[in-house]
Amino acid sequence: MTSDLRRDRKIKLIYAVTILYWCSIYMYAPILGPYVEHLGGSLKMVGLVVGSYGFTQMLLRIPLGIYSDRLRRRKIFVSIGVALGVISSVGMGLVNNPWLVLVCRSLAGAAAATWVAFTVLYSSYFSPEEAPRAMGVITFYSSIGQMVATTFGGFAADYLGWTAPFVIGGLVGMVGLVLSAGIRENREAQSQPIEVKELLQVGSDRILLSAAFLAILVQVLNFSTLHGFTPVYAMGIGASKSQLSILSLVQLLPAAITSLKSGDWAQRFGTQRVVAAGFLLVSVFTLMIPFCQTVTGLFVTQALAGFGRGVIFPLLMGLSIRYIDNSKRATAMGFFQSIYSLGMFGGPVLVGAIGDSLGLTGGFVTVGIIGLVAAGLTLYLLRAQRFAHHPSVGA
Repeated sequence: MTSDLRRDRKIKLIYAVTILYWCSIYMYAPILGPYVEHLGGSLKMVGLVVGSYGFTQMLLRIPLGIYSDRLRRRKIFVSIGVALGVISSVGMGLVNNPWLVLVCRSLAGAAAATWVAFTVLYSSYFSPEEAPRAMGVITFYSSIGQMVATTFGGFAADYLGWTAPFVIGGLVGMVGLVLSAGIRENREAQSQPIEVKELLQVGSDRILLSAAFLAILVQVLNFSTLHGFTPVYAMGIGASKSQLSILSLVQLLPAAITSLKSGDWAQRFGTQRVVAAGFLLVSVFTLMIPFCQTVTGLFVTQALAGFGRGVIFPLLMGLSIRYIDNSKRATAMGFFQSIYSLGMFGGPVLVGAIGDSLGLTGGFVTVGIIGLVAAGLTLYLLRAQRFAHHPSVGA
């Protein structure tokens, strides 16, 4: 078997496990907020449950990245992540108390923290110059997993009951766990374990810091709307659980499509312009949510927001490790993902608190304004003169 064929098989297996991994974590995503309300939770409680997913990632991603770099092993963390996703999903289906759902959802955050290992293992099959485009492709497959899961999850809840998506997510994750045993990782060269001084050096890289800060704002938008309160708002204007799946689909499908093209557009128009345009689209259509009085209108506006979502994240992810030494990439990716988890936690908690006091309209307006600010900050942080020695970033 030729080396190219072996590499191709490795990559395809990573794609399959990636899809199943995200399916297990996102199968119940369309109905999670309404499910917490169904169990008697307030909007603030919904925010805590949704945000707990980001909180555990914030705590775990840097340590996991460091430990993975020390061991020079990624596969074991991939398998652990898939297993935690199974436990989390099944656990939420078995409990009937919002606080216990919070605990189980926190485990999903621990599962997602291992995405560091996925991305670094995958990027090891490519040259550093190919990293941004490679991240666009792996983001596409993660989006496919999320899209398939969220499309199916709401229908499962509608026809089989509230707990069905959690059970199905666990079963799908078990298949992914079996497949993960077949993953083969490239043998990495012997290198010194990262020291505290080097960790601070990695974490102080200005390109990494800029990408991480902007990623916080992306996740504030995503987890306050798509993965947080847009489904709650949709049910408030008459959406069924099946329509919540359609709502997720119309947001994720455009994002999956544009994630594939993000690298090409960045080379043509410049990373900062493409990312800023993405923020602008998402924020404008977030501000329009409270004005949507029909489910169809909500579908249209959020589909348009999806086109913006798809270009932002893969570009920031690829940028975060593009100029980092290969032996420290997991640490850098862990730093990046841990930092952006602040937005995954803070966004839903903020909107939940605002929602309980001022209503969801106040929450959507707040995060929409944050998105507009993020578009302006992108043009400042990623402008060409700040990255003169990395011309492709600001070109």
